[in-house]
Amino acid sequence: MEHFIARQPIFDTRGRVQAYELLFRSGLHNYFDCDDQDHAAASVIANSNLLFDLEEMTGGTRAFINCTRRVLIEELMTTLPRHQVAVEILEDVEIDATLIDACRRLKEQGYMLALDDFVYHKSYEPLLEIADIVKVDFLLSDVQQQEELARTMIPRGIKMLAEKVETPDVYEQAKRMGYQLFQGYFFAKPVIISRKDIPTNKMQFLRILRDVHAEEVDFKRLAKTIQSEVSLSYKLLKLVNSAAFALRNRVTSIIQALSLLGLREIRSWISLLSISFMADDKPAELISSSLIRARLCEQLALPCGLGSRQADLFLMGLFSLLDVIMSRPIDEILNEIHVESDIVDALTGIPGPLKTTLELVIAMEKGEWNQVSTLAAALQIDEQLLPSAYLDAVRWAQDIHSI
Repeated sequence: MEHFIARQPIFDTRGRVQAYELLFRSGLHNYFDCDDQDHAAASVIANSNLLFDLEEMTGGTRAFINCTRRVLIEELMTTLPRHQVAVEILEDVEIDATLIDACRRLKEQGYMLALDDFVYHKSYEPLLEIADIVKVDFLLSDVQQQEELARTMIPRGIKMLAEKVETPDVYEQAKRMGYQLFQGYFFAKPVIISRKDIPTNKMQFLRILRDVHAEEVDFKRLAKTIQSEVSLSYKLLKLVNSAAFALRNRVTSIIQALSLLGLREIRSWISLLSISFMADDKPAELISSSLIRARLCEQLALPCGLGSRQADLFLMGLFSLLDVIMSRPIDEILNEIHVESDIVDALTGIPGPLKTTLELVIAMEKGEWNQVSTLAAALQIDEQLLPSAYLDAVRWAQDIHSI
């Protein structure tokens, strides 16, 4: 577990991912002392550089990494490429001439500087002269403080990042204040929004989901429905002919593609593609998160003693953000398609092994390591399996999303 990496996305005002904060430092006290901030920060930097592919973990965006005074003064961040990272100066770092000189050297070398959990004090002025980003904790500050910081920092050419954004209202409020970047669980966990009309294309994809999850699937009818959506047909054929399936002969028709896959595989892949199309007006990170959750749930099936239900757990992870994608309550959506009752239970919050598995995946996504340990123990899963499973899920999601 000491090499476990999680990440939290940082968005712009259009919902596009601009960076990730790497979160594999906190809560790993079984392997190193989390009270030793220097050791923790150095471990993040070393593991990012030596054990993990930084570009792969961030999808080609920047990685925000917390830095202590010692890390800054000893210039440990210079082991990472300046165009791939942002140096987060922690709020409890002692500010003096030595620290300011170290930060100026980083700035001169082209590193992006961010002030974490910022609360203004005149001692920060030398750092504000070179800072690129100021991060404001929206749970620990009030509206007046948030507005005042935005009003004074933005004219200085500093970008404002709102962190701990937990609800749509807070997100919209931060945007109105002028904040340009956002971080928090609003994008990562399901948010039930009032019912809206479903655009025609989403309705069509919902029909496809309904047909593929019917108790008795009519493959000819399903193929005909899929063929009516040119984009879906193209994606399905491209996917089936990709390295993910490694088929010997090229597949050239939808009915042929369906015949080569088992029913569970068909449900998984058609659901994946349909959800991707339904989320075309949502932040791309929703799809990435859905794919990562699906893959992780699938991989955890065997350790959880559910090896025969890998496809079902895949669907559970994939559907776990369907309410956000469709802007509808999850129970309403599930009433319109047929899935296993225990998947419905898990997605609607009813306790059971599947719900616990999903909770474990979401805890990994959030970097809540104490909760990860508790849930892994409840499922009798060896925690040593989780880091590689998470990294594999990220790689797989990126590969599939690119298709």
